[in-house]
Amino acid sequence: MSAWFDSLVAWIGAHPVAAGVAIFAIAFCDAVIVLGAVVPALPLLFAIGVLIGLGEISGPYAIACAAAGALLGDASSYWVGYRWGPRLRATWPFSRYPQLLERAEVLFRRNEVKGIFIARYVGPVRPFVPAIAGMSRMPLRRYLPASLVAALTWAVLFLAPGWLFGEAYEAVAAVADRLALVVGALLAAIALAWAMVLYTYRWFANHADALLARALRWTREHPRLGRYAAALISPNRPESASLALLAACLLAIGIAWSTLLATMLARGGPLAMDVRIHDAMYALRNPLADRLMAALASIGDPVVLGLPIALSTLWLLWRRRWMAAAHWLAALAFGLVLTAALEAVIDMPRPPTALSGFGFPAVGVTMTTITFGFFAVLIARELPGRQRVWPYLVSGAAVAVLGFARLYLGAHWLTDLVGGMLLGIAWLLALGIAYRRHVARSFWMRPLAALFYGAFLLAALWHAPRAVNPLLERFAPLPPPSNIDLATWWEDGWAALPWQRNERDASRRWPLDVQVAGPLGPLEAHLAARGWRAQPQADWSDTLVLLDDDTAPLDHRILPATLGASAEALLLRRQLDDGRLLALRLWRAPRQPRDGTPLWIGTVQTLAYARPFDLFGLWSPDADTHAAYERLRADLAGFDLREDPHPASGVQVLRLRMPAPGPDGP
Repeated sequence: MSAWFDSLVAWIGAHPVAAGVAIFAIAFCDAVIVLGAVVPALPLLFAIGVLIGLGEISGPYAIACAAAGALLGDASSYWVGYRWGPRLRATWPFSRYPQLLERAEVLFRRNEVKGIFIARYVGPVRPFVPAIAGMSRMPLRRYLPASLVAALTWAVLFLAPGWLFGEAYEAVAAVADRLALVVGALLAAIALAWAMVLYTYRWFANHADALLARALRWTREHPRLGRYAAALISPNRPESASLALLAACLLAIGIAWSTLLATMLARGGPLAMDVRIHDAMYALRNPLADRLMAALASIGDPVVLGLPIALSTLWLLWRRRWMAAAHWLAALAFGLVLTAALEAVIDMPRPPTALSGFGFPAVGVTMTTITFGFFAVLIARELPGRQRVWPYLVSGAAVAVLGFARLYLGAHWLTDLVGGMLLGIAWLLALGIAYRRHVARSFWMRPLAALFYGAFLLAALWHAPRAVNPLLERFAPLPPPSNIDLATWWEDGWAALPWQRNERDASRRWPLDVQVAGPLGPLEAHLAARGWRAQPQADWSDTLVLLDDDTAPLDHRILPATLGASAEALLLRRQLDDGRLLALRLWRAPRQPRDGTPLWIGTVQTLAYARPFDLFGLWSPDADTHAAYERLRADLAGFDLREDPHPASGVQVLRLRMPAPGPDGP
């Protein structure tokens, strides 16, 4: 699918006119009955929108093709429903999966015209509502106007996100691409956890009766072993289905955790997948994402979990729910002891960025899983039918956020997180079975849910800002090695340093055409006398100011950029007469002199101000790099400097040696 998708997008970019046929076909197939349920139209339309934003395809042309395809696809589904009528229910796949038509029919019966319009935006029922309209013999004079308006608005709205992204890509990608990748990966992790919990719960809910019947037959066929299982699945107990499902999940999770542990012990270290994911996350490090992930990584700290746990326990004791309080405390206490014991016994190599206190399994992830998971067990039984899945969804999202944030910071290997999560799930399932077997009383859960989740949010909001800086200090990027001689660097060793940023996108491989040896204070003071100003590193408050169109462009800060996993050690800017800016970015060099002299590497560039779609303002690199280099060289007159073309690129590289401090200081 990935190769097919990439080749299709490449073909569309190379054939912008003929691409209309592909756009029409995508929208048409997405609307045809049955076929629309399997066609991945959303990512394809997003990719097409990106090509529109980049100027590869005409926007009005793409909208017209998508709307025409959607309209004719809906018309085909309408014709199928009109032609077959009620007999359609007896044909495959509707004879096997009647819910495909039932959901669409419920929506259509509520309001025919609104149903046609709404169904265009709801993927699961989109291809089936027109067929229901045809089966119901809805007149064409009523059906076509609604279908036409729905197809046109759908084409605009579904192409718009990619279109906006494409328009803003060139401006944003140069300085905020890593942040966008990190946020996108975080959202993908949350969506994956959400989908896994939701569809697992739905599958078990739909198959509970059948699984229970098979389990009962097994207990009758194996009376010696079956009598133990029968205690969980007695037909006389209303909780039998839930108990059986919990037991089945416990068995599956136990097998998965045992397999993971055996694999780790057999290898004696991290898996190859662990190392690759750690390296990929390390390559995404950037200052804005660092602060966001450090804040999210703190939600599993004892001070955050402790407040909702304490208040919930006090509430259960006050309401005389002794069994609930006992199981709640047992889940937390034994989970903490078990996890800490396993971490002490299993000595696994830690990631290079992790200090002591982080190992297999991840204690914070385990305790967060147990805390949110067992609380979901407590309150889910008090919710009606379909709403029972919500506490489990919240639990999955919380664990996914915590796990991703700690994986990003390099606190754990992926197997540490998976092992901690599986251990937590296994333990809460065991306690859940015990709790469901011994407790039949219901209680009013809404005050307890509001108390638990509200206390968690308040504790997280209070603790996160205070935890960011200590966490970032613990997981700072690795220091560069000191393995170069300063005199050798000055002569020809400078050519061994990188000559451009190591970015996948060629447009962001800025030339590293400045190298500085010595403290940066004299350089900053010298350039300040010539109109350069040091800019503090932009944070999230500065980033949000970019959305304010009343703020003058010169008051907007330049967003930080990274070299490796580190942000600039110094960012200087100078205003030009034409409204643009000169920017000098300096990072610590990836190799340092043995004598302790700091060595810096950087780039000088011209920045232009842009407002993509008039949504936000941004200073992004311009193509006029040689003029920026010449201006900087002129402003550095008087320093001990040399310049030579880099042997790998031919680009001139400017080298400076700062004067040594005198006996009374610099």
